[in-house]
Amino acid sequence: MTVHTGPHPTRRLILQGAVTVALIGLGDLPFVPVYAAANDKYPEEAFKLKNEAEAIKALYGRTAEPSDKVKLDAPEIAENGGVVPMSVTTTLDKVTSISFFVAENPNALAASYKFPDGTIPAVANRLKMAKTSNVTAIVEADGKLYSATKEVKVTVGGCGG
Repeated sequence: MTVHTGPHPTRRLILQGAVTVALIGLGDLPFVPVYAAANDKYPEEAFKLKNEAEAIKALYGRTAEPSDKVKLDAPEIAENGGVVPMSVTTTLDKVTSISFFVAENPNALAASYKFPDGTIPAVANRLKMAKTSNVTAIVEADGKLYSATKEVKVTVGGCGG
């Protein structure tokens, strides 16, 4: 025979209590919104350009040199152009930004990231690609631009393209 004398604490009940205590404890702290790269202007013009070279020039003001220290990981064939996985890593020091450009997209600049000092320079993203195209990753490190390029074939249902 089992006798229950009251509610037994469950994991959910304990977690709810812990969250309540934490939120009550934070009631006296002033919350100040923090924005990443707050001093950098959003590169609106670069995101609007259709030509890859023009978008690179608008974003960085100069061209990049190919480098084996920039590793662009992208599939050779993408079965769904709506979600093409990409990642960039580099062994370069003092990286301040990494950007993705897709030459055949309606807008060449697909994504751009700024890095504060001390951040590990690695980015992973899923890009939308209109059709088979070269994808270029540009890494800005120590005031210079380095790039890696790979062709990604976009197919419909994996049947060729």
